[in-house]
Amino acid sequence: MGSIRMSRKNRSLIKGRGDYILEAFCIVLIGFFALCCLGPFLYVFFVSFMSYEEYLSAPMRIIPKSPNMNAYREIWGYNLIHTGFRVSTFVTIFGTALGVFLLVISAYPLSKTSLKGRGVIMSLILFTMFFNGGMIPNYLLVRNLGIYNTVWALILPGCLSAFYLILMKNFIQTSIPASLEEAAKVDGANEIRILFSVIVPLLKPAIATMIIFSAVNYWNNYFSAMLYISDRKFWPLILVLRELVVENTDVVSPVTAMLTAEARSHPFTLKMAAIIIVIMPILMVYPFMQKYFIKGINLGAVKE
Repeated sequence: MGSIRMSRKNRSLIKGRGDYILEAFCIVLIGFFALCCLGPFLYVFFVSFMSYEEYLSAPMRIIPKSPNMNAYREIWGYNLIHTGFRVSTFVTIFGTALGVFLLVISAYPLSKTSLKGRGVIMSLILFTMFFNGGMIPNYLLVRNLGIYNTVWALILPGCLSAFYLILMKNFIQTSIPASLEEAAKVDGANEIRILFSVIVPLLKPAIATMIIFSAVNYWNNYFSAMLYISDRKFWPLILVLRELVVENTDVVSPVTAMLTAEARSHPFTLKMAAIIIVIMPILMVYPFMQKYFIKGINLGAVKE
């Protein structure tokens, strides 16, 4: 009798024909969606290696017949690309480090149910997710703080997110047992020692997730630069790209002079190369963070 039950159980675990069909359909559907997402990037990437004449002869061709890097050499010779790259790198690295540090030291005490006033503090944090002072008050605040037209205007206003703080708090509550902290207290460790010696090493998935989110936000943030930066030497790379892509060539400017200079690649090819130069640095971070990212976003999204 027991063997009959076991055979029935094993038979229920065997995939049927319908299961294989459904699995194949899901794979095809997800593959098609992934191709739709990857297609525009690949198209821009390959077009950046074409001459404009080759592009005009076959606009839908993917693989260039005679690839060259002329557009990359010419766009990299543009001085504003160099300054923008330095500004974006500094803002992304320092802003991400500061943001993650503030998240950790803020989320850890808020994860304690014994914290007095915890409900009020969380209510105030949630309030900021739904209501904001607006663009003009933020602009006036940046001016009054004396950080207008500096790189700090690109870092400080968005260094701590209420949404990310809630994710980090939930991650600590759901993944770190209280017994670890109790054991550390028995050994004589104070709260700061517990945080950096016990809690932080266990937060690698959440920290990796926050690093990716924060780094992408800082690298792609051009609107803050439009509001708070008037000196071109403090422009981030994404704002330089915006000027390259949407520049009106009827107006004389450094970008216009570069795009219309003789012995240059066509402006269209230069713009494609500029897009790839801006995208690639942040895209190269994902493979190293992927295993932590998947685990962190799943656990951090669990509510109390």
